Amino acid sequence: MKLSPRFPALLLAALVVTACAPQTSSNSSSDEDDKTGTLRVWLFQEVGNKPKEKVVDSVVTAFEKAHKGTKVDVEYIPVETRAQRVKAAFNDPSSAPDVMEYGNTDTAGYVKDGGLLDITEEFGDWSEAKDTDPTARTSVTVDGKVYGSPFYVGVRALYYRTDVFRELGLEVPKTMAELAVTARKIRAAKPELYGLVVGGAYTYGAMPFIWANGGELAVGKGGSYASAISDAGAQKGIKEYTSLFTDDNCPAAKCAGMGGNDTITAFAAGKAGMAIGGDFSHTAVEAGKVKGAYAVVPLPGVSAGSIAPAFAGGNNIGVLKSTGHRTLAVQLMEQLTSKKTQASMFDAMGFLPTFGDVRDQVAAKKPYVKPFAQTLAAGTKFVPASPGWSQIDSSLVLPTMFQEVISGKKDVAAASSEAAKKMDDAFGSVG
Repeated sequence: MKLSPRFPALLLAALVVTACAPQTSSNSSSDEDDKTGTLRVWLFQEVGNKPKEKVVDSVVTAFEKAHKGTKVDVEYIPVETRAQRVKAAFNDPSSAPDVMEYGNTDTAGYVKDGGLLDITEEFGDWSEAKDTDPTARTSVTVDGKVYGSPFYVGVRALYYRTDVFRELGLEVPKTMAELAVTARKIRAAKPELYGLVVGGAYTYGAMPFIWANGGELAVGKGGSYASAISDAGAQKGIKEYTSLFTDDNCPAAKCAGMGGNDTITAFAAGKAGMAIGGDFSHTAVEAGKVKGAYAVVPLPGVSAGSIAPAFAGGNNIGVLKSTGHRTLAVQLMEQLTSKKTQASMFDAMGFLPTFGDVRDQVAAKKPYVKPFAQTLAAGTKFVPASPGWSQIDSSLVLPTMFQEVISGKKDVAAASSEAAKKMDDAFGSVG
């Protein structure tokens, strides 16, 4: 999906798709492997889709030229209605595409539903695959098997107002502790601004605080997962994040209900000194009041010089298990996610490449990419590769936990314990 301020919402939509998908599928791996015919492809419809279409058309033209007797039919499907489309495709192979773009947190759910083809062998033989970012590779891997190819990745970093920092004589924070102190200095000097704008419903903005403090969302257990959100490290991170919802930084009455889009909107409108935003937030910030008066650095970790682990979002492209054109479909998937295509997609749409060497190349061309590339290089994290994660996310388990702490209804220990139970129930419900 387009790396824009709407990405977190789209990512949640992707998770809801998994929740809506069937728990079992009637389709099975096709015995056919036709070397000619029509390949059907579903890709996501973006806001401003023409540049994406142009890149894809170039790939398709070259593919059809190299494979005589083959035609590629690309359909751009609306995100809002894809839940029904994916469900129907998994249950009725005749309606299914051969190749499909999907949110990277959907992988485990789609594999459980029997929709995606195991391409471990082909991915291992593909020469470019060795340069895939490790976290991006994790997003296409379930139980050691590969079910797609990463298409692009998105991470978050720290946006800050250079004019405000210069006026107040502030230095860019080098630790999470300094981040909180700096935020309160901004708020004290300029009470019309949030110091660091945060959101109680901003799950992916909160995760780095948990990971930086040694916590985890969940740990593998008996082939499944068990929640770790109530462990000591996670509780420390929850406390550090929720402590920012105070009148001297970001008042709970205004900030507890905010999501990621809200925080970036506030920063772009000139209402905050700092914000945690993605590479996909760049366009919105550039279009706002702070254009020319901000910079971006990696979100600092607990110790000086460290970078807080960020959630690696993004999209993948996979082959459906029901395809009757396995060889062609895998080859097309590789071409759509190749280094050349990802470089072109960055130029066209701003999609951040999943190959480290390609990312270095685009960072050299576009300086704004550098802090996000540094964040990726420092090591990112991913959500548990379990179908249960979609249930956890769509039922707002973590935002509810944060908001209970922020409101004072529960302390960190009680809120995280309840969240852990809900997570374990979700993990257990899918085996």
